[in-house]
Amino acid sequence: MTAATPIQPILVLGSTGKTGRRVAQRLSALGLPCRMGSRSATPAFDWEQPSTWAPALEGVGAVYISYFPDLAVPGAADTVGAFARLAVQRGVRRLVLLSGRGEEGALLAEQAVQASGADWTIVRATWFNQNFSEGSFLGMVLEGELTLPVGDVPEPFVDADDIADVAVAALTQDGHVGEVYELTGPRLMTFAQAAEEIAQAAGRPVRCTPIPLEVFTDAMAAQGEPAEVVALLRYLFNDVLDGRNARLADGVQRALRRAPRDFGEFAREVAGCGVWAKG
Repeated sequence: MTAATPIQPILVLGSTGKTGRRVAQRLSALGLPCRMGSRSATPAFDWEQPSTWAPALEGVGAVYISYFPDLAVPGAADTVGAFARLAVQRGVRRLVLLSGRGEEGALLAEQAVQASGADWTIVRATWFNQNFSEGSFLGMVLEGELTLPVGDVPEPFVDADDIADVAVAALTQDGHVGEVYELTGPRLMTFAQAAEEIAQAAGRPVRCTPIPLEVFTDAMAAQGEPAEVVALLRYLFNDVLDGRNARLADGVQRALRRAPRDFGEFAREVAGCGVWAKG
């Protein structure tokens, strides 16, 4: 009797992040071997230390690529391209890239992955719902006021669980190679409307107060955020949040054959878990 061929591990980069953690959890639930890709993992993976890339790729069959801090950062596309080429050289066949909708740097990274020779899938996402529950906006929600450089431009906020479901499908199933999935939620919402939904779900006041971009970035710098992070925030709020993404897309529907999760459902679930309970 011949032994079954071992299933190659799937490397999940950014495995401690919003989407990477969810991708890893889903792969483990499916009984698939999953290798964590982070600086705290064994072997360690660090985007800034290319010497860590090959050990993390050893024996891997597919990779979920999530770049930190963002593909909009200068040089990100070159780094992702170099990693993708190395992955193919090491025998990896399938690459799934988490990309950013409406970002020039993200588009360059997509092109680099597409040119690598791998079987690729692009998962192109908008702002995450989870920014309000486990990201940079959580502290503001707990204080009851989102002080952000935003106006009335709507965004189709997308849920990280939908992103993870699409990524896992692309990593493990046939029919997703060569696809670019633009992922959005089912409706457009302003940040003020998002704050209203959070307030309703949490049962306490949460409002959105627009502030000038300079005031916001100066405050971030004063709080000790690195210059490159401040520059990234300036780009995201000033350039990307200009209405270019104020339209819905059907990526979730095409990839999963179901509707994307609504922000209201997300808000009710998070509120029910007590995440937004103050004090």
